[in-house]
Amino acid sequence: MKLLSIASILLSAGSVLGFAPAPISGANRVATSLNAASEELYIDQDRRNIMNLILVGSAGVTVAGLGLPYIYFFLPPSAGGAGGGVSAKDALGNDIFADAYLKSKQAGDRSLAQGLKGDATYLIVKEDKTLESYGLNAVCTHLGCVVPWSAPNNKFMCPCHGSQYAPTGAVVRGPAPLPLALAHLDVADDGKITLSPWTETDFRTGGKPWWS
Repeated sequence: MKLLSIASILLSAGSVLGFAPAPISGANRVATSLNAASEELYIDQDRRNIMNLILVGSAGVTVAGLGLPYIYFFLPPSAGGAGGGVSAKDALGNDIFADAYLKSKQAGDRSLAQGLKGDATYLIVKEDKTLESYGLNAVCTHLGCVVPWSAPNNKFMCPCHGSQYAPTGAVVRGPAPLPLALAHLDVADDGKITLSPWTETDFRTGGKPWWS
């Protein structure tokens, strides 16, 4: 009876041991650890690459934000763009008609109108009470202030930094580096004053117009 009990116990233990997990050898443990470390390193490298891209992108945006205004600071302001002629407009946005305009102005008058790209542009009335064949962009070529006409001094005088221009818009005193931009002035068939881009030689300098 005792022998049967002992045999039964041994058979039960053998059955249990048959389903127990096999022991992991030292080599297998090392391999498993290395694989886990490799996967962790791979994940960390991906994260590092993403962080580097974010850092470089942020730095690029910052540099561009700081650098572009600095570059634009040294570029002359816009003087109107290319394209066809546009009607000169008054302060209210109404088209200006030559006959009515000339009747309201004195000889030698230089008054502002909206010209190419909406830039302030001087319309010039000659001594014979006709319109000059060009308009003058009123934007100072130094830092972009609108330059008023001084009739007593017979020149344009910028209040910002002291630049001065002749009646034709040529520079007579700095710091402005360039003359006021020109635009062709014509009277359309319907009587409207029109302005169009000046792309040929600047008659004041004899050179290529800087604004085109």
